[in-house]
Amino acid sequence: MSSWYFAIGEQRHGPISTEELGARFQRGEVLPETLIWREGMEHWRALREMAVELDIAIPATPATTAVVSDSASPYAAPAANVPLQAAPVFGGNVVMAGLWKRFAASFIDGMVMMVVTLVMVMVGVMLTGGAAALSPQAFANDMMRGTLGLTFILAIYVVPIIVQAGYFTWMHASASQATLGKLAVGIKVARTDGQALTLGRSFGRWCAYFFLNLVSCGVTTLVSAFTVGLTERKQSLHDMIADTLVVDRWAFTAHPERQRRELGAVTWTIIVLAGLFVVAYIGFFVFAVGMAAMAGSGQ
Repeated sequence: MSSWYFAIGEQRHGPISTEELGARFQRGEVLPETLIWREGMEHWRALREMAVELDIAIPATPATTAVVSDSASPYAAPAANVPLQAAPVFGGNVVMAGLWKRFAASFIDGMVMMVVTLVMVMVGVMLTGGAAALSPQAFANDMMRGTLGLTFILAIYVVPIIVQAGYFTWMHASASQATLGKLAVGIKVARTDGQALTLGRSFGRWCAYFFLNLVSCGVTTLVSAFTVGLTERKQSLHDMIADTLVVDRWAFTAHPERQRRELGAVTWTIIVLAGLFVVAYIGFFVFAVGMAAMAGSGQ
């Protein structure tokens, strides 16, 4: 049973049970805008936002009522208080994102990061002299060689890591709660209690992923594949550390019936493309080994 606290003015009251909080609301002792909190919530929220969990009915108020001052222009657009992110809705079924949907999303995000890295490399080469920077004469120059080496280190390692950290941190903490890859396959990242991620938690989640893979040389990626595929909540290792879930985009919303367990066209397309890529890679490797063997026997 949850223990609730509520604030009136600067005074905090509680703990009280869910039933008692509902009774106080019915008696008018707490209002829809009264701030409430229970253990597990990241911050205080208005009682109105937790109405579903509390199982209380609150009369709807018009969300689009224009707020116009006396001196406002009659031609100005109406103003309304619109929340950036809707409060999570509890009580509905939650569909967790499985291994293949997460793989497809990661594949798409990987392609996005690869394109960004290639662009950075080309920009770096252009800034250091373009094609002339790759000439034998340029490599003979110690200063030019050092500049070019530093440029490639920054463009291939340092800057992409910074861009990746910013991309995943910002996208997972945005209103969509998803990267471009996750948006494409219809999944998102949320706290285990359904709340959206803050920037701090989103950055911490990325750090957990990055440094676990850095220290283990990628072994934790394989371990996460097993935990996502076999555990009930389908959490990877960095999800467990950050207390997050990857769920269907309609989870924790007012329309949980729109969630889909099937993989979907985008996920299947990515799986097929990834399979073709692996086959092509193996074929190229076998071809290269065969050509090398033929060249060796010819000598």
